Amino acid sequence: MRRTERTVNSDFSIVAQYQAEFRGIAGYYQLAFNRHRLGRLKYVMERSLVKTLARNYRVRVSKVYRRYRTVLKTDQGPRRGLQVTVQRGEGRTPLVAQWGGISLARKIRIGSLDDHPKQVWNSGRNEIVKRLLADTCEMCGSHDGVEVHHIRHLKDLNVRGRAAKPAWAQMMARRHRKTLIVCRVCHEGIHYSGRPSRQNS
Repeated sequence: MRRTERTVNSDFSIVAQYQAEFRGIAGYYQLAFNRHRLGRLKYVMERSLVKTLARNYRVRVSKVYRRYRTVLKTDQGPRRGLQVTVQRGEGRTPLVAQWGGISLARKIRIGSLDDHPKQVWNSGRNEIVKRLLADTCEMCGSHDGVEVHHIRHLKDLNVRGRAAKPAWAQMMARRHRKTLIVCRVCHEGIHYSGRPSRQNS
């Protein structure tokens, strides 16, 4: 089934997180003689992944496959998978998140284990859970009634006919994030376009 709570993240973050989780499980069982049976888990996680992406864009699963399907180069040869590429401008290497390409063959010899892999999605202070735990409005600094304001697409910040973006939209556009941690007063100000709500009235 889809993971609706992850739809607030970017496609790159969603794919990278699913891949990291499956890589961790496959790595944990790399000494198992029947490690190939994790293929069933890979199938279930892939269906969950594409359904989550489909939910994010309100499209069919088949369209997600057409958009992100690719052939991955692995040590065992080419393998089918999914790939999301984020361009970062001239002279900079694009960010690439892939799903698939992890061998389920049994490994007898193990070189080293990385028990603390680096996070590649929503890292640092931008991670939504850490931002919520800070319990601080990112607009005014208040600690009273902290909530999350989120939008469906970043393109929604650029509305035709709008002379200038409000402060909250500019902040989300600069951070390239679809979430903003705000207090109750600022949250109502966003939805009421600066007009006082009935509760504040």
